[in-house]
Amino acid sequence: MRSPAHHCRDIERQAGYLQPEHCAPPPPRGRPSAMWFIRDGCGIVCGIITWLLVFYAEFVVVFVMLLPSKSLTYSIINGTLFNSLAFLALASHFRAMCTDPGAVPKGNATKEFIESLQLKPGQVVYKCPKCCSIKPDRAHHCSVCKRCIRKMDHHCPWVNNCVGENNQKYFVLFTMYIALISLHALVMVAFHFLYCFEEDWTKCSTFSPPATVILLILLCFEGLLFLIFTSVMFGTQVHSICTDETGIERLKGESATWEKVGCWEAMKAAFGGPLSLAWLSPFTDLSCKRQHSPHIHTTPQGEIIEEDVIEIPLEY
Repeated sequence: MRSPAHHCRDIERQAGYLQPEHCAPPPPRGRPSAMWFIRDGCGIVCGIITWLLVFYAEFVVVFVMLLPSKSLTYSIINGTLFNSLAFLALASHFRAMCTDPGAVPKGNATKEFIESLQLKPGQVVYKCPKCCSIKPDRAHHCSVCKRCIRKMDHHCPWVNNCVGENNQKYFVLFTMYIALISLHALVMVAFHFLYCFEEDWTKCSTFSPPATVILLILLCFEGLLFLIFTSVMFGTQVHSICTDETGIERLKGESATWEKVGCWEAMKAAFGGPLSLAWLSPFTDLSCKRQHSPHIHTTPQGEIIEEDVIEIPLEY
């Protein structure tokens, strides 16, 4: 009888799920790239749309609501808060998009690499037939990134990247800050409508009354839509971290073959250390120790093995 984990591995090895490509020996190792960027047309368009929507909200908030306001204090406080949150949201989006989510080196399924792992006799390792990599535990292949990703939660076109072990913090911050600026924009729109109803519409904005109403309604629709969407995503990601189970693992119904950690320990691992202001910053790197093999980034030279399931022979 095979366990559910073996069943899921078998699904990933089926030709219908991954069309095997020709596996060439890994190229000589060079200097690792400092920038990670997925060349996917859909993801690039979605990423650009995300930035344009934030810039549109910035335009309406500043030029339609804050600058025409008679209260300088109101404009300064709300302008500073909204612009700070928008800057943090875009910075988090950039880090989530341009951070390696935890990709396994392509073409490391060689005899030399397996020997370097120093596995125990009887242990079984799996080769991904798509990228010719030895798959660590909890790694899954992404057909868009064309790589196996450690602790892959899902591929998000809005950040044009997978959400995985190394960039989940930035994705969580991105959804949180977008939800906050959406809520802030909706509150300001409500106050601005009340102000314009009490005052002359021609005095509450530098734009004409019809243009002002259209701009505010579009911002209200955008803010409400993204508030709901990002709030759900934020809650889903925090739940995944606390339960130490990724979205793709829940979707496939994989049995937990790893030792789960508590919610607080998982949060500290995902956000890079004990609770501090660094948790809220997209400019800090993850400093916590990872549980994967220290040899995972090496790519020894050698011929790619043909088997998809490799069992370490028992010693007699």
